[in-house]
Amino acid sequence: MTASPRLERAVSRWQIVGITTNAVVGSGIYLVPAAAAAFLGPASLWAVPLAGFAVLLLALCFAEAGSHFREPGAGYIYTREAFGEFIGFQVGWMTWLARVAGGAAVWSALAQALTFVLPGAAEGFTRVAVIAIPLVLLTVINVIGVKHAARLEVAFTVAKLLPLLFLILVGIPAVDGSLIFPMPAPETAGLGAAATLLLFAYAGFENTAAAAGEYKNPKRDVAFSLIVSIVSITLLYTLVQLVALGTLPDLAERADGAPLADAVTLIVGVWAGIFLTLGAVISIGGTIASTILTGPRYLFAIARNGFGPSFLAQVHPRFRTPHWSIVTQSLIAGALALSGSFVQLAMLSIIARLATYIGTAAAVPVLRRKIAPSEKTIVLPGGSTIPVLALVVCIAFLASATPGNLIAGLVALVAGGAIYFFRRSD
Repeated sequence: MTASPRLERAVSRWQIVGITTNAVVGSGIYLVPAAAAAFLGPASLWAVPLAGFAVLLLALCFAEAGSHFREPGAGYIYTREAFGEFIGFQVGWMTWLARVAGGAAVWSALAQALTFVLPGAAEGFTRVAVIAIPLVLLTVINVIGVKHAARLEVAFTVAKLLPLLFLILVGIPAVDGSLIFPMPAPETAGLGAAATLLLFAYAGFENTAAAAGEYKNPKRDVAFSLIVSIVSITLLYTLVQLVALGTLPDLAERADGAPLADAVTLIVGVWAGIFLTLGAVISIGGTIASTILTGPRYLFAIARNGFGPSFLAQVHPRFRTPHWSIVTQSLIAGALALSGSFVQLAMLSIIARLATYIGTAAAVPVLRRKIAPSEKTIVLPGGSTIPVLALVVCIAFLASATPGNLIAGLVALVAGGAIYFFRRSD
């Protein structure tokens, strides 16, 4: 009798850094600067690093929790071990929904970003083609091997950072301080929506450990990658927001366009705008690749424990990837992308993600008591201070959600509960 094929441990530390950075730096950096300015005005310059600090608290919780495990599933595994099967399943289910909705938001943003050079990209058959072609190509690459997928993510990370660094290099000398200072107080009515969109810009880090079953040394490398990536991304985002605010007097009115391409066009010329548009396409494509890499691992982990169709738990005998989970997620996310808008899907993904953030932050002190530490276990300083602060951040983000988003999240939880109680008996 032959053994079932296993996942292959083939991903190194710096490839994980690339995967984390690629997962976070996507459509948000190209679309959120204008949206944040629309809600907060020049005060968005300070909101960006504050959001980064809040996300770092969450990332530190994921770093400690992840140092206990080598298996795939991230927040699903952490909360299952801390609070039991039902809570773990609900977190895994909501995390997968966040990946699907977030991925669909990014695909929708891809069509929007291309409007700078292709005005009809956001509608009709062109929009369908813009979404469908990269989806199919990236799905195939992820099915044929995690090594190929990881290398592609590193390449995406390098390619997506270059245009942004170019924007910062040419943009900082051109910043007009009078467009930012003196900084008026933002309208309180927009704080909640701005907070949610900023969290979306940083979202994706929580999926770093989703493919831990294919990492060479996940207990150490996941924590290293999370901290390095979030700190670097916060600095990057803050400088980009500074350039956008300081070069575009009407930044807040460009939320439906390509504000960074507009900014660099004013500074350098049309060719630079095309370069930034290319960067946006690469950036968004990289995030799509990340979604296809990490999201199906939740489906795989959940199905392997008896939830959902058994074929989702299969590993391809040749490529050693969860191929049916990859294909299934791509089909669902593609359909959502064609039917929804960036902002709607982004908001939905954040509500779903908060289940993972809350579950993991709450799990950290419980896992400390339940699992004996090893030499590779990371223990955050300050006792329960960081997990408690992370929970406060989550509650603040949750309080900023609209009633419609909260109802959608509740419906998703109820659906997850129904799936849980129909667990397979095999």
